[in-house]
Amino acid sequence: MAGKIYGIDFGTSTIKIYHKNEGIILDEKNVIAIANRKKVIAGGDEAYEMHGKAPANIEVSYPVRNGVIADLANMLELLNYLLNKINVRSNRFSSAEFVVATPSDITEVEKRAFFDLVASSNAKPKSIRMVEKPIADAIGAGLDVTNARGVMVVDIGADTTEISIMSLGGIVISKLVPVGGNRFDESIRTFVKKNYNLVIGDKTAEYIKIQLASALPRDEKSIRVYGRNLVTGLPTEVEVSSAMVYDSIMEYFYTIVDSVKIILERTPPEISADIIDSGIYLTGGSATILGLEELIAKETDLKINICENGSNTVVNGLGRIIEDHNLSSLALTLKQANFS
Repeated sequence: MAGKIYGIDFGTSTIKIYHKNEGIILDEKNVIAIANRKKVIAGGDEAYEMHGKAPANIEVSYPVRNGVIADLANMLELLNYLLNKINVRSNRFSSAEFVVATPSDITEVEKRAFFDLVASSNAKPKSIRMVEKPIADAIGAGLDVTNARGVMVVDIGADTTEISIMSLGGIVISKLVPVGGNRFDESIRTFVKKNYNLVIGDKTAEYIKIQLASALPRDEKSIRVYGRNLVTGLPTEVEVSSAMVYDSIMEYFYTIVDSVKIILERTPPEISADIIDSGIYLTGGSATILGLEELIAKETDLKINICENGSNTVVNGLGRIIEDHNLSSLALTLKQANFS
């Protein structure tokens, strides 16, 4: 692949764009703010700042849900908005090639939506190639998926956890689990509301998760947070403990663990031997949650490897595929990908 080539990772919470020879040129929240149902007033990080604070006439939303495009019209508006934002040079995207990461365990129609989105954008691409997200993820983590040695990657994202076994440049088995960082946040919000009669926002719940979340019981810690009291309707401050956070989200960690076990049970024996030797690789924004590595190791008796900069492994993997001609065959055209 030569010339102007861009890689795009449409994550549930963030959108990232890689440009050949430049690296990551965009890393912003996958959020759009629309006023009066027609005018785009902000996108990316600007729109995220409005989330939970906007008046009734401004809708702030995430166009991608559970790893797939839930609102194609808004996602197209957001993509055009962000492309325009980084188009600092005239005709930056003219006749450019695009490589797009797509989840593996989704329908062909859902995969096709990613292609149609980029094809319909103002970038007017010369060509579009698709890379299955687990492949890009593994390559971005520094793994070689082109040889006969099997590797296992668990990507814990915002809405989903994708568990994949790969070998010889393809996916042997994969499973998309509807559990991720947003589900943790939602559970924390519900728990705080039930136990403290306190309504908190998404950002507060995420802050609690970052500060206190653990996949195993830990020494007691607590932080003070603010919200609206359900009884009085007034702003209130409460102290939230790590034990409460653990109780609210522990079931989701075990859902991930159980799904990992299911994939391991279905793995061909020869690849199982490879995984016993190399272990499981954890990527994604929630992979570094305290105790998660220990929990999965305890439940599977396997070595667990936490990938450096796990939230960027997919887009970095796209970058390697773009930069290294030996990996370019992993990026498939629409016909090669056999989308219907």
